[in-house]
Amino acid sequence: MAGRLFARRRDGRIEVRLNDAGRSAVREVFVHVVAAERSDDHEWHVALQTPINPSSDDDDPLSTLARQNEIATNAELAIMTVSEQYLNDAEAWAWLSTLQVALRSTAVANGILSDERLESCPPEVLADIRTIQQFLFDLAACL
Repeated sequence: MAGRLFARRRDGRIEVRLNDAGRSAVREVFVHVVAAERSDDHEWHVALQTPINPSSDDDDPLSTLARQNEIATNAELAIMTVSEQYLNDAEAWAWLSTLQVALRSTAVANGILSDERLESCPPEVLADIRTIQQFLFDLAACL
């Protein structure tokens, strides 16, 4: 079990096994999601505002508003709990969904929409993507 970033405990809570650098990286991702939601100038803003399924909610402002509210609420909860040693399921879900939004936004902002583009992206972008993916995979394994 060495190297696991998150672990489900017998009492149902999820233990966060991130060191200071890991928590700093997660915090930075969470802050970017909140900033992108609030600022039209943020590089991720466009990725957050695009419809997930254009055929069903492209022109539906209520669906768009609900999705925006969920993104902001989850990201804010994730920021509030980033220093916690243990997460409950709702907090872990907020982390997971915020990390998913960050991964998608990173890919869209960098034009990484295929495996070929991923392989040719700058090393620092690839490192960011791999880091977010690792957090996602380890946390998802606990939920």
